[in-house]
Amino acid sequence: MDARFAGKVVLITGATSGVGAAVARRIAAEGGTVVLGARGKEAGDRITEEIRDAGGNALFVPTDVTVEADVARLTGVAVTEFGRLDAAFNNAGAVNAFGPVEDIDEAGWRADLELNLTAVYYGLRHQVPALAASGGGAILNNASNLGVVGMGQVAPYVAAKHGVVGLTRAVALEAADRSIRVNALISGAVDTPAFRASMGATPEGEAAIAALHPVGRIAHPEEIAAFCAYLLSTEASFITGAALAIDGGFTAR
Repeated sequence: MDARFAGKVVLITGATSGVGAAVARRIAAEGGTVVLGARGKEAGDRITEEIRDAGGNALFVPTDVTVEADVARLTGVAVTEFGRLDAAFNNAGAVNAFGPVEDIDEAGWRADLELNLTAVYYGLRHQVPALAASGGGAILNNASNLGVVGMGQVAPYVAAKHGVVGLTRAVALEAADRSIRVNALISGAVDTPAFRASMGATPEGEAAIAALHPVGRIAHPEEIAAFCAYLLSTEASFITGAALAIDGGFTAR
């Protein structure tokens, strides 16, 4: 791989598995220093060691993205340890509340909004000033395909991810004059441990989800990581305020 990220420091949340881990590996392989945030220390230490063993540079910071002090510390560690922040991927997220809206209680509603929307706000709140101090950079927020289409039985998650798209566009406008780009990732289903533990837990479930994608399959994490790396690199310097799909045609229906 080339060295698009040589000398760059990139922060990634939800970095210990799935898409977050794939993006961390990709950026490290392209010469970047990756600062990884997630709740699980054991998994965080494992991927950090893996990246270092492959010749990359990585640092793990235990982080609960629903706690602003944790998000502030994650950003602060990146700047303190490496002197700058050049890009950030706000990737952490999950579905907490399933079922029809009348069966979802306030706790379920708030849990999905805190993890999938408020956490992105916390990230942006601290990342934008850090990027500005470094002369600019890029932020990518994971909005998933449910940031632009609806789906029943997961209303709080859909609401949160739609909010991520709006938040992305607003902050992109605010930050453009500081040479900061902010985009939203619209991804289809991806073959991750979380997918395998839920919708893809059975062959029938995986087939049903794959059938929602016109290409007839779900994505590999490495496919998503390649797109994310491009959007976080200077090669995408004219892209901001956009909700960009890599979804196997899911949102084209």
